Order: sequence, then structure tokens, then C-alpha cells
Amino acid sequence: MKALGQHLILELYGCSSDTLSSVADVQDAMIKGATAAGATIIDSIFHHFKPYGVSGVVVIAESHFAIHTWPEHNFASVDLFTCGETTRPWEAFKVVKKLFKATHFSVMKLERGLLPKAPARRRPARKAAAR
Repeated sequence: MKALGQHLILELYGCSSDTLSSVADVQDAMIKGATAAGATIIDSIFHHFKPYGVSGVVVIAESHFAIHTWPEHNFASVDLFTCGETTRPWEAFKVVKKLFKATHFSVMKLERGLLPKAPARRRPARKAAAR
């Protein structure tokens, strides 16, 4: 079976709390990750929570990259979801991990849309013309 997409779920620990608190830094890291993955960036939106924390998403033609940060715990949760065969989500992971200065991490990889091999498409039967 072939997957329609790859979904990397990252748990990044020991990250820089200053970086995780900054909308500009978090957005920059996620966009650099998308670029490293070879993704086509469509748009991005990020929000700063009070007293701290940032959430955001980079919408890519191939799916999306999303993040939620907890600077008070030096922790970030990141989803890197890509479809197709041209993007490289593991490259995005390397960039994001480095820019957030994660000291340790866990990654779970999901293969999304595992479909059985589809039978060949058949044309619908044609109705006989009425006489």
C-alpha cells in the first residue's frame, strides 16, 4: 500500500524559552522548515498567547505545518504533514529542532491515507439508444 501523505508529530523538549515566546522567531523557524522541505508556502498565521506561548500554522500546497509552544516548559509540539512525493518533512524537522535549540525530542511518523491498490477504472456501460 502507498500512503497519500506523511505526518511527522514532533515533541521538542529543552527548547529555548525565549525563542518559543517570540511569534517572529517561531514563524521564522516554521517557514525555514517548510522551505528546507521543498514545500510550496501558501500562507501562514501565528498568534501569541498571554502570558506566553505561540501557536501557528504554515499552509503549504502539499498540506500544512503547525506548532504550539509552551515556553514555560521549554516544550514545542509540531506537526509536519505533507502529501505527495516531492516534499522532505525530515529536512523540516532538522531545521526546526536546531532553531528551537531542542536538547531532546521524540518523533512519531504516521502514513496518512493508506489505500489498497485501486483496480483499473472502467468506463460506465453505455445505454442502448431507444428505437
